[in-house]
Amino acid sequence: MSINEKQDEIIETFDLFDEPLDKTQYIIDLGKKLPPIDDKYKTDEHLIKGCQSRVWLRAEQKDDRLFFYGDGEPEAQIAKGLISLLIDVLSGHHPEEIAAADLYFIEKVGMSSLVTSRRAGGLSSMIQKMKHYGALYSNLHA
Repeated sequence: MSINEKQDEIIETFDLFDEPLDKTQYIIDLGKKLPPIDDKYKTDEHLIKGCQSRVWLRAEQKDDRLFFYGDGEPEAQIAKGLISLLIDVLSGHHPEEIAAADLYFIEKVGMSSLVTSRRAGGLSSMIQKMKHYGALYSNLHA
């Protein structure tokens, strides 16, 4: 499934919810389902800077695709849910696709009204880090 197809699927899912609180609960539920990463990756190198909570992200290339793994502190359920959404959309694609992705689903689901401005900054940092990994791995094979 392409990045845009995954985004469209997320938009459809969020359209099922009438209330912002239900959307927020869905994000929290995603965070609870996010598989933990090994503690050896919970380092400053993998820490997402600018995030209100401590959230870690690592990337791993398998063949010609980039896979993401994330985790957060137990009390960081919304942040974990946000990174889970991004992982769902971007993981498993070519690094060039990730670096160039237009993540339009964030606006379409009304994410700005669901998260505080501090969390929005963290979300932006998550996206930047994932796109940075995409660009980094693209350059390694250019």
